[in-house]
Amino acid sequence: MSSEMYQLIAIILYLATMLFIGWYAFRRTANLTDYMLGGRSLGPAVTALSAGAADMSGWLLMGLPGAIYLNGLVEAWMAIGLTIGAYLNWLIVAPRLRVYTQVTNDSITIPSFLENRLKDKSRFLRIASGIIILIFFTFYVSSGMVAGGKFFLSSFGLDYHVGLVLVSVVVIAYTLFGGFLAVSYTDFVQGLIMFFALLLVPIVGVFWTGGVAETTESIQTVNPDLLNFLSGATFLGVLSSVAWGLGYFGQPHIIVRFMAISSVKEVKSARRIGIGWMLISLFGAVATALVGIAYFYQNPGATLVDPETVFIDLGQIIFHPFVAGIMLAAVLAAVMSTISSQLIVTSSALIEDLYKAVIKTDATDKRYVFLGRMAVLIVALVAMVLAWPNNESILALVAFAWAGFGAAFGPVILLTLYWRKITSKGALWGMVSGAITVMIWGNVKVLTDTLYEIVPGFIICLLVTYFVSLLTYKQNDEIEKEFTETLTMLKKER
Repeated sequence: MSSEMYQLIAIILYLATMLFIGWYAFRRTANLTDYMLGGRSLGPAVTALSAGAADMSGWLLMGLPGAIYLNGLVEAWMAIGLTIGAYLNWLIVAPRLRVYTQVTNDSITIPSFLENRLKDKSRFLRIASGIIILIFFTFYVSSGMVAGGKFFLSSFGLDYHVGLVLVSVVVIAYTLFGGFLAVSYTDFVQGLIMFFALLLVPIVGVFWTGGVAETTESIQTVNPDLLNFLSGATFLGVLSSVAWGLGYFGQPHIIVRFMAISSVKEVKSARRIGIGWMLISLFGAVATALVGIAYFYQNPGATLVDPETVFIDLGQIIFHPFVAGIMLAAVLAAVMSTISSQLIVTSSALIEDLYKAVIKTDATDKRYVFLGRMAVLIVALVAMVLAWPNNESILALVAFAWAGFGAAFGPVILLTLYWRKITSKGALWGMVSGAITVMIWGNVKVLTDTLYEIVPGFIICLLVTYFVSLLTYKQNDEIEKEFTETLTMLKKER
């Protein structure tokens, strides 16, 4: 049996498992809350690994190793910033958001939570939130589809567009039918695959490059600055990389997991599992790139066409074809877990936050679930059209969408959870100003080359939200009551 056949069998088994999980979740989905939030029934392990897998995407196995391979450890500042941001997100957002969303009319999406929390009768806040989610997630889903196309091109020599369509069809299938439960369960399995793959590739790879000392020596021969965290770094460059951590507070596909966990008591366990998974996975991604530098230096006959496929190429070189197929499945897992999470949140924004807000209808839950599935299909097709030309790097697409969410929602979520005086007008203007700042800054090359757009976007959103809220604040007894009730419930549940 040829090596490609072994790898293909592994990939087919993986894809079949994802579809089976989608079918299982479909059987457990009865209403819109089940479809959008899994009935708030997730345990700590599923919550933690599904949040991690949804977070990291193809960036973890392709984007980050590619950046490290090209520029060295100076690119690791991004991983450091992300780890700090993820930890703070679990610590200060997760427990309070889980309780507050339940207190405020059992909100099942971020826009509906903001509307219910701030008692916005105009519906402008909910609609603006839904539109922002729709815009940036379409780009985000597109980045995952680009990664899927590159994956099949690099691994099997398939046409980029064939790979793009294949990945898209499978993800659409299990997300469309199984909803949030399918997304969470598949993300859990995908998180495990990614974790073990990122341990195995660098550990076994070091033996192929002669051990740690020999590997280090080879890297230094290529360029000693590759092992220097500050080589070529500027203050604004390091700040831009670390600032990726700010994005966590506003990523709907991640913080929706906090709303779905079964209870606040489970948050601490989930945080430990999630951060442990993240630390080891990020270390594995960085180590994979460094081993790749050493290997391709020591073996000039082996060529690496695209630095973003260093993990894929190493896996195919050093493992038995079937095991290499599992390594390939890890890349697919990273790509597909994020696409599916983003599709379900975008679907919820379209149906729960735009359709229900604009078209006031008393449709049945069955019809809403049907509309949610159609929304998944439409957004996926638009993202496929954007991904079709294959003229954007994965990291560039992810960076733009990540900044958009972090700047638009991050400060608003934090202030909503911790400040009684935030108002709907403050949140609306802050959110819009943050999103617009990212859109303008992110499309002016001289600005993006100087500072990552999330920094000015986050600061402007925070300041606008704060000052507009001060100007428009009027005491609302219902808001005060819910804020106090949240603190009481949080203390009791802890």
